[in-house]
Amino acid sequence: MIHKSQSCNARVGKIETVHGCFDTPVFMPVGTQGSVKAVSPDDLLEADVKIILANTYHLYLRPGHKVIKKLGGLHRFMNWYGPILTDSGGFQVYSLSRLRSISEKGVTFQSHIDGSKHFIGPEESMEIQKALGADIVMAFDECAPFPADYEYVLNSVKLTTLWSRRCIENKTNDHQALFGIVQGGMYSDLREMSAKDLVAMNFDGYALGGLSVGEDTETRLRVINETKDFLPYHKPVYLMGVGTPADLIEAVMLGVDMFDCVMPTRNARNGTLFTRKGKLTIKNSRYIDDKRPIDESCRCYTCSNYSRAYLRHLFMAKEILAYRLNTIHNIYYYTHLMDEIRQSILEDNFADYRKKFYELQNKEVS
Repeated sequence: MIHKSQSCNARVGKIETVHGCFDTPVFMPVGTQGSVKAVSPDDLLEADVKIILANTYHLYLRPGHKVIKKLGGLHRFMNWYGPILTDSGGFQVYSLSRLRSISEKGVTFQSHIDGSKHFIGPEESMEIQKALGADIVMAFDECAPFPADYEYVLNSVKLTTLWSRRCIENKTNDHQALFGIVQGGMYSDLREMSAKDLVAMNFDGYALGGLSVGEDTETRLRVINETKDFLPYHKPVYLMGVGTPADLIEAVMLGVDMFDCVMPTRNARNGTLFTRKGKLTIKNSRYIDDKRPIDESCRCYTCSNYSRAYLRHLFMAKEILAYRLNTIHNIYYYTHLMDEIRQSILEDNFADYRKKFYELQNKEVS
């Protein structure tokens, strides 16, 4: 059952998997190589994380999907027994490979690790994700660069449609949900074409790919808004690789249900922490003797036990603990931001919540 906001397209839903169910809108921390950087599964559970993302491309290259399958699948391998989503590998082939050659069969590419030659097509992507055993798997797609001319993106859409059909034909395990990925760059008609092609295949859910690749926010929101209208209302919509807290709020308002991004974990390792009043840069000298937690309204493990002064000391000394404590806080912030968003939708005051969010974010963190 879906509860929709009275003032916009924001909505609350529920997704069920064999490893548990979770409410949407939801944010998925990124565990690229079978690990959310700097934190343990217990840290994630304490932060109330419901689902994480792992990376097909990276796990295929190292340690190998066959190794992970032999050891009982990804859940057992990483000791995380909640839901897992694996991406298709298409974006990493596009963004990380030193050399690549694209054909209707798939993509031949060089490993970013050692330069070795590999091939992944739709069948191989499905085989890898089947071996990993994720709860939600993504169809193999071709992510066009930005900017790209119309003919290139048109061909990208055609390839994505072709490959998506082959992913359907090589369906994963019965317990695995399969999502299609809408491409089309920033071209409205190509987004419509891609969405309609995929909807005709009846995927379990739909992702918006090829965004957060350098376009401005206004363009991204336009593409989301236009594309969303062509997707079935009763199926989840996943915006890949986005983004800031404000990005999440704006996309939720348009009807997006699922998100992932490396931002909370990467920023944590760089010493940038999220608070209700905006970002806090922990290395700033003003915090050298600051007894306060990162955010006095936060109940995460880090804020419940440590001062800004201590966190600054750890970060300046390059202590490993700094990365763990900072990451715990940022993940908790994102998780509970989504909790608040869901609650505001259920109470039909999302518009007020959004307004108050921006009022607070415009204040400087002292």
